[in-house]
Amino acid sequence: MSKVFKVAIIGLDTSHSVALPQLMQDPNTPAEQKIEGLVATRALRFPSAFQSEEGQDKRQATLESIGVKVTRDFDEAVGDCDAIMLEINDPALHLEYFEKCATLGKPIFLDKPFADNWENTLKIVDIAKKNNIRFFTSSSLRFDADFGAAAKEWGKANSATIWGPVGKAPAGSSVIWYGCHTVEMLETVMGRGAVAVSATEDRDGYVFHVIYGDGRRGVVDMSRTNWKYGACIRHAESGTLKFSEVTCRIPFYCMLLKEIVKFLEGGQPVSLEDALETMAVLDACDRAARSGKTEPVYHI
Repeated sequence: MSKVFKVAIIGLDTSHSVALPQLMQDPNTPAEQKIEGLVATRALRFPSAFQSEEGQDKRQATLESIGVKVTRDFDEAVGDCDAIMLEINDPALHLEYFEKCATLGKPIFLDKPFADNWENTLKIVDIAKKNNIRFFTSSSLRFDADFGAAAKEWGKANSATIWGPVGKAPAGSSVIWYGCHTVEMLETVMGRGAVAVSATEDRDGYVFHVIYGDGRRGVVDMSRTNWKYGACIRHAESGTLKFSEVTCRIPFYCMLLKEIVKFLEGGQPVSLEDALETMAVLDACDRAARSGKTEPVYHI
């Protein structure tokens, strides 16, 4: 690795704020999981409905034990970095902090989900274009070693059923906050072209029916009690069924960080078009869950 990228961590209200830097620089991280090419130098904390101050205190102590300076001052947090990792659990804060970081002119990884709704997603895209900012956003589930390999092998799917959990958000939409993982998996295997979403809610969660303009369909099963992720795919050409369970055989945070390194070296792990499709479907899922009606998938 010819260059080590210094990254600033924005936000302590998610476990990712600690888990990702530990994979970069914690001496206790197993050698096979250690990610070369990244070092977290500073982190910004601020109040959030998604984590108490006491909880953030514990995360700060962990980060400081592995060499990350934690501050409440934005300028100090970003003062010595090559890139930004927006690790903010509350999607409602993504627009505000993306706008602050965009003025720095540095590449940004925006952790899932893209935003709290479609309107703010478009605002983020506009800010990135106006400031000529390279960025990408994704759930780590897209990069799970087994699921990712299977998705590449299968190619474009005719239909897919994706299952995974939906947690209870401390504020805002639970579907957008946690359902982003399963919708990201759906977009990975189905590609773009969704036009409408309908929803059914029962005591265990939600089932979303995603309709594509070319006649394909996807089903997203978000459960309140089952915390396993998986997929059942029907291949477009053969019509055969294939199954994949997300095993985390290689921790998917490791896989995500490897993609972030590639991004900082000039790659684009997830296209803006794919990220927008994921968020558009997710936003339609949220609207369908609230309205009880079939909702359109918005596109730029």
